Amino acid sequence: MTVSLVLIVIMAVLFACGVYAMLERSLTRVLIGFLLLGNAANLLLLVVMGQPGAAPFYGTEGATSDPLPQALTLTAIVITFAVSAFLLALIYRSWQLGQADTFTDDEADIAVRERVLAAEAALDGEAEFLRDDAVTDFIGVETAPITVLGSRDFPGIVDDAPSDRPARRRPHGDGGDDT
Repeated sequence: MTVSLVLIVIMAVLFACGVYAMLERSLTRVLIGFLLLGNAANLLLLVVMGQPGAAPFYGTEGATSDPLPQALTLTAIVITFAVSAFLLALIYRSWQLGQADTFTDDEADIAVRERVLAAEAALDGEAEFLRDDAVTDFIGVETAPITVLGSRDFPGIVDDAPSDRPARRRPHGDGGDDT
């Protein structure tokens, strides 16, 4: 195996382990998962960088390395450090308040979960009563959610919109055009 293939395999394993660890309810495992994801992103940028070359100085000949992935790697390191510091502070504060770093379901979470389950059960019950020949559009029905009204529905309103019908002639001075 070549060096690039080894780095790609390691990067894929780090991404997978990082995502798996971030899905846990423990803040410490979330921090570990985030650190694994940060290192996997750095390896991704290292692989993208390509073959190493000379530093891109003025006047050098031959293959030079691209400085953009190096700058992105440094930026990723700084962002990973900052978010890790924030997560450590969050873990410390959580430990101070509750002597644990795991999240538990409170009454509001349980109530929301029960409402969702009840709504899903109600929708499942409604699906049993639907017929295959039932129509769902409301066109031409009195209970239609949207009713399109035209100028003919309101007497006294003159419709100036262009149409396929020939235009009516109006007397001068009513604000319309002379057609």
